[in-house]
Amino acid sequence: MSFYFCNLTSDFCNRLPLGLCFSVVLFNLCACDVERRRSDAELGLNPQQAAGRKLYDNYCDRCHEPYSSRGKKGPSMKGIYKRQYMELSGLPVNDERMADIIKNGRAKMEGFGRVMTDQQIKELIAYMHTL
Repeated sequence: MSFYFCNLTSDFCNRLPLGLCFSVVLFNLCACDVERRRSDAELGLNPQQAAGRKLYDNYCDRCHEPYSSRGKKGPSMKGIYKRQYMELSGLPVNDERMADIIKNGRAKMEGFGRVMTDQQIKELIAYMHTL
């Protein structure tokens, strides 16, 4: 005997087995959390910030979520410069501290001082100010 999801107003779901209907609903709920990636122009990024965004995508995004409060391996960078202190370490949030962490790493984070120039680090920090 098959169970049917019958509390939805859609006639479509009334005809589907519960498992299939649940999968469709779950997929739609997950898709609601995904936001289309906005362009540099839509974000109002200047050339320095746009260059920093490319660096963020290449080096930081795998561990740090830029526009969500959900973290990945590392803490989210959303609103990092709106905070006085970093959430995990309690260190002050400023350009000097961020540059040091980007260059040398911290705790579980590798440093990028060997792969990024000082100019690239400045571009990355300029972008992080927009998060």
